[in-house]
Amino acid sequence: MAGAGKENTMRYVFLFSACLSVGAVILICFFIFSNGIPAIIKIGFWDFIFGMKWTPEIEVFGIFPMIIGSIVITIGAIILGVPLGVITAVFLARFCPPKIYVPMKRGVELLAGIPSVVYGFFGLTAIVPVIRHYAGGSGSSILAASIVLAIMILPTITGTSEAALRAVPSCYYEGSVALGACKERSVFFVELKAARSGIVAGIILGVGRAIGETMAVIMVAGNQAVLPRGLTKGIRTMTANIVLEMGYAAGLHRQALIGTAVVLFFFILVINMIFMIAKKEGR
Repeated sequence: MAGAGKENTMRYVFLFSACLSVGAVILICFFIFSNGIPAIIKIGFWDFIFGMKWTPEIEVFGIFPMIIGSIVITIGAIILGVPLGVITAVFLARFCPPKIYVPMKRGVELLAGIPSVVYGFFGLTAIVPVIRHYAGGSGSSILAASIVLAIMILPTITGTSEAALRAVPSCYYEGSVALGACKERSVFFVELKAARSGIVAGIILGVGRAIGETMAVIMVAGNQAVLPRGLTKGIRTMTANIVLEMGYAAGLHRQALIGTAVVLFFFILVINMIFMIAKKEGR
């Protein structure tokens, strides 16, 4: 009887925790939508989403350059970070010598604990000067932001992908080797495909961090609310736009920034849905 009572107590504790989490999400969505959607309607959906100029002084709020900027640096982070993260996971799971596994694993995990501002400072002092020296311009650019974000999403993708690879039953590898395939071919063409679901989940988490990152992007992206004109040119993302101006915004300007958060919310939702569809089809 005592055991049953403890089980019921824990069941209610878990239920309360789940409801608390869902309630927090609902409250956040209610705040964002109740303040952002009226602003989008007042400004005009077309003018707000596809407007090319962001000039709060004359109440012109067009976030299309920021939308494109967010997409561009996210794609850049995916191109640079996903292959590196997956290959690192394959090495750690299947090729890494036992003597160096622990130091390498701890090094990758350490990347996840570094604050965003430190990544931004590293990009500002190490990556931006290199781009400025070899490509010209200020150095604060799409390329710099993409490199920094690629480093930031690396531990998420690597950790999740390694766990997915280790979860693949050993019979997959053994069967491939028994049929005459070498170790490399067995890992990359059998185990990697079998772990595709977990790897995609890691990519989704990494992309979510890349889209939502603010501080590091502010420090290295140039913060220019214009359409991308090249990899070495500056850009502004939706998250950077919100953070840079929310401190002094008021009235319609503040509501427009919250409207930007609404667009960012749907933006992330659509990307997650695309990845989930791709994940389902991959199975």
